[in-house]
Amino acid sequence: MCDGCQHSTHEKPKALLIDDVLRTATLDAALALPAAELYTFATDWEGVRVKGKWFLNTAVRKTTVREYRIVNVKAEPLDILVLCQEYESITPGYRMNKRHWISIQPGTDATEDLIQELVTDSYLLVVSSLPRAERPVDPATFEQQAQQKP
Repeated sequence: MCDGCQHSTHEKPKALLIDDVLRTATLDAALALPAAELYTFATDWEGVRVKGKWFLNTAVRKTTVREYRIVNVKAEPLDILVLCQEYESITPGYRMNKRHWISIQPGTDATEDLIQELVTDSYLLVVSSLPRAERPVDPATFEQQAQQKP
């Protein structure tokens, strides 16, 4: 935006996804998925799993300056590199295996659409590792079926 400019032609900045909104958006997205179950470890630590396998956890990260909510989701190793370069709000997994997990922090590029996509991708990654008989959905067709719903 121009200095002091009020032109309506400029793109408005994206909404900041603050701590509580980040937590709510990720948990809502995760718990809407088939066979997803919430597990609370301790105050400020929650996880979501499918058939006993984790695909998401939330935590409060404390620094000397402030506390903030983070969300960890699974991702493909090659996707992790791209996501960390493309999004300021995404870093290798905090207190997780950094080859297979990413952390999402509050920020202007952590939109609810991005959160929905990352949570679904994490879920499908875990579901695809389950034996076929235990899978609550077919990972190959799940997204197509979800898009066809009104």
